[in-house]
Amino acid sequence: MKKTSKRSHSALNELNITPLLDLVFVLLVIFIITTPQMVNSLEMSLPSGKPPQHNPNDPKPKINNILIDDKGAVFLNDELIPDGELKSRLQAVKAADSDPKFVIKGDDNVDYQNVIKVIDALQQLDITKVGLATL
Repeated sequence: MKKTSKRSHSALNELNITPLLDLVFVLLVIFIITTPQMVNSLEMSLPSGKPPQHNPNDPKPKINNILIDDKGAVFLNDELIPDGELKSRLQAVKAADSDPKFVIKGDDNVDYQNVIKVIDALQQLDITKVGLATL
């Protein structure tokens, strides 16, 4: 019969965590490498460093202003647009001008979903010249 002493069992009480740490570090490196590739990319055409050629005799382009106040009301060129008519009014502006230009100004306290709604309506109508401004 084999006798056991407390000294021989003392080594079993300690858990060797070195393999677990190796595994955690390997997983951390994998997540660090793969996370930047999972981010959706947004295609953007950035302006060049050169100013555009400007002829002083050319008329200034018409810029349509869209203002979204803190309550979510949308104003197109200082005219209140009801909720259901935004897309039809934008379509009328596009019919009058083949290449319309818009600047969207959102109030500091506006719910960002209202700004996204206007941008989405512009995108659906294939209006690409859009600028964002703050009040």
